[in-house]
Amino acid sequence: MRFCISGFQKTSLIDFPQKIACIVFTNGCNFKCGYCHNPELFTNKEPALSVPDFFAYLNTRKNKLDGVVITGGEPTLQKDLQTFIQKIKDLDFCVKLDTNGTNPNVIEKLLKSNLLDYIAMDIKAPLSKYKSVTNVDYDVSKIEKSIDLIKNSDIDYEFRTTVIKSQLSIEDFKQIGEEIKGAKAYYLQEFIPTKILDESLLNEKSYTKEEFKNICSMLRNYVKVVDFR
Repeated sequence: MRFCISGFQKTSLIDFPQKIACIVFTNGCNFKCGYCHNPELFTNKEPALSVPDFFAYLNTRKNKLDGVVITGGEPTLQKDLQTFIQKIKDLDFCVKLDTNGTNPNVIEKLLKSNLLDYIAMDIKAPLSKYKSVTNVDYDVSKIEKSIDLIKNSDIDYEFRTTVIKSQLSIEDFKQIGEEIKGAKAYYLQEFIPTKILDESLLNEKSYTKEEFKNICSMLRNYVKVVDFR
């Protein structure tokens, strides 16, 4: 199977809403966001865990874990992602996928095959500013398509944005609100300057808690549930 597990966490109580889950980290990403807190996943490296060993572990966790979070990196770059998820579902575990939304065709196939129970998509910026935050010139119509697919799906989902104050203005958040209008849930994530891809950002700041509260209040004009964390 062409699926690389570059990191593995046996148990998490916070990454899959209302579920106890393990976390699989995949290798590689097609964005280069400076604030990325998993910079080690950009390099090709030996798997942290083989696929057979992962499923051997999962078999021991029946009735102890509820699900599996697949994150990265960008999981939709993995050639056998659908096969990997199908094997998890065959063992009666729930699956949450974290994605940057750059591969809507993959997301669509997974949704149509009923292989996902929850999806979290990162909104990096307003579509017009994606290149400045991701450091990649990408076709943002694919991001739009992923947003629409997720909004119109029958599963639980959230959109989320990691926030560096110098990158995203109040007007930017208004634009994001317009672009995800009608979504179920949107979360703003405070930038934490620790282990990141671009160390020149270590002195950057996020908004204050009071500023976050005001931004969230404004965004509730577009999205039902908005909060920061």
